[in-house]
Amino acid sequence: MRRLNGLDDTPARLSDATLVLIDYQNTYTTGVMELDGWQAALDAAARLLARARQAGTKVVHVVNDGGEGTPYDIRAEIGAIHPSVAPVDGEPVVVKQFPNAFLGTDLDRHVDAAGRNDLVIAGFMTHMCVAFTAQGAFLRGNRPTVVADACATRSLPVTGVELDAGQVHHSALATIADLYGVVVPSEKDIVG
Repeated sequence: MRRLNGLDDTPARLSDATLVLIDYQNTYTTGVMELDGWQAALDAAARLLARARQAGTKVVHVVNDGGEGTPYDIRAEIGAIHPSVAPVDGEPVVVKQFPNAFLGTDLDRHVDAAGRNDLVIAGFMTHMCVAFTAQGAFLRGNRPTVVADACATRSLPVTGVELDAGQVHHSALATIADLYGVVVPSEKDIVG
């Protein structure tokens, strides 16, 4: 659909984009919400973040707050951003409560203040917050590029069938790539 609609399939460049890191919370590294492949995705995100910082790219972190006592409690260690991609001074943290990180937050303000139309998006979970934030970015006129190897998700049951995490991950990426954004296989595919 992207080509039918005349949309550009060129991936964003770090130096010309804002990096949006979504829900790299401890929530997804252990326990009931542990994702398949989270460590490899987190390692890719850490490399992408290091490159973005070196390039002077605006970085925005996003976290989901499910409230006290939940696996998404940002006041507790379980809901904290994983240390390998933790924000440094000057990197804002947007707190959301919906899969689309633009909904009910000030993410739009941070993106607009950066003055860049292109976004590089990575995070947890591919089929939920990554996909819906990419859609939200597209719908507000931004040009998102999603980094596949820096995302992860979990297995899901649907219509009596258990889809493994790889199927869910690739299905979500296919939905994004069909219209909402460019999808690149690896953080190595994002040029500085």
